[in-house]
Amino acid sequence: MNIVIGSTSPAKLKAAQITLDKLFPKVKVKSVKVDSGVGDQPTSDKESIKGAINRAKWAQKKANADFGIGMEGGMNKIGKLWFECGWIAVVDKNGKVGLGSSGRFEVSGKIIKEIIKGKELNEAVDTIAGKTVVDPKKGFMSIVTKRNLSRPVAYSHGLIFAFAPFLSDPKFWD
Repeated sequence: MNIVIGSTSPAKLKAAQITLDKLFPKVKVKSVKVDSGVGDQPTSDKESIKGAINRAKWAQKKANADFGIGMEGGMNKIGKLWFECGWIAVVDKNGKVGLGSSGRFEVSGKIIKEIIKGKELNEAVDTIAGKTVVDPKKGFMSIVTKRNLSRPVAYSHGLIFAFAPFLSDPKFWD
């Protein structure tokens, strides 16, 4: 089986490998660089989902893989609060799409002000901290959870959900 992720991000690659080790133990994730087709820091679920699907479709096509994986982290405003969430898409050779997401966490107003100025999440956090504090292998999720939950682990849950239409009984899906 050939599975490819449309990203070179260390955290996203780790999330994919954690998931593949559970679902398809002998498959190793391959990566290709693709564009998301959305802004560098999506600010809605709609934009993040579009970016994840684009990455998955373009990765699958570029590698002629059995499955393409796309992951796109983004912000979403709910009422007066902003939340970060990772959206994950899986696309097969026939164009069938599965979607899942990580859990959400609230992002402070200080960080959102930097994002509105055009910065990506990690860049905004590092600006506020005055130094590099976000480990690209673990993500900001690791910082806000006092290293109890890393981005790769959180995204792996969403990826398992994105694979659900391909793993479970077809009678549960359209």
